[in-house]
Amino acid sequence: MSNISDAFKNGKAFIGFVTAGDPDLDTSLEIMTSMAKGGCDLIEIGIPFSDPIAEGPVIQEADLRSLENGTTTDKVFELTEKLREKVDIPLVYMTYLNVLFKYGYDKFLQNAKKAGVSGVIVPDLPYEEKDELQSVADKYDIDVISLIAPTSEDRIKMIASDAKGFIYTVSSMGVTGMRSEITTDLGSIVSHIKSVTDTPVAIGFGINTPEQAKKYSALADGVIVGSAIVNLVAEHGKDSPKFVYDYVKSMKDAI
Repeated sequence: MSNISDAFKNGKAFIGFVTAGDPDLDTSLEIMTSMAKGGCDLIEIGIPFSDPIAEGPVIQEADLRSLENGTTTDKVFELTEKLREKVDIPLVYMTYLNVLFKYGYDKFLQNAKKAGVSGVIVPDLPYEEKDELQSVADKYDIDVISLIAPTSEDRIKMIASDAKGFIYTVSSMGVTGMRSEITTDLGSIVSHIKSVTDTPVAIGFGINTPEQAKKYSALADGVIVGSAIVNLVAEHGKDSPKFVYDYVKSMKDAI
């Protein structure tokens, strides 16, 4: 068992995402520490990839900035080990299958465990191929987080029934990014998921205001915010930790 469930123990969970190495590795460490201090219950650490197909422009650009700065998977492991010394909340990696495949599943997951990571989110990993990764992850008590999209209606029972850690419920069709309005009937999707599993459900993609956080945390066990945090990093660079802290606190207070 991983410790991801700890994020959902004290009411609704606020889950924040940030790209490692943007604007640089040292500032990344400060940003993530600020996220934890601001009230993040779980941090998703993005390992940059050159072709992040699930991401909108904000996170794509962050990935490119990070890669141009020389961020590597090994450097992200080192960064995570430093972060683990400062925070005790669950940590999860979010990246793409090619990163894990090229690094080697066993070596990647072994290093993730050593760094204090409890789960991995791989948006381009098809459910049908999940066992190939989860069978290795089980050796290290790491959860492969399942994603359920608005188009998953007929597959919800299958995906949710063996989900681990938490279920990432995608709010909208398309890529990540801040949305002023989310039109998906998330209430019915979440209740369908909850009818087949006790695994916590968090809603992500598009949420960026305290009002949205409050609304969608009422439907699920938590909310996930990425692009709005990454946007603050793009805007404020090395000065972003204090802005990220204030933003995370406002979102956590809302839920």
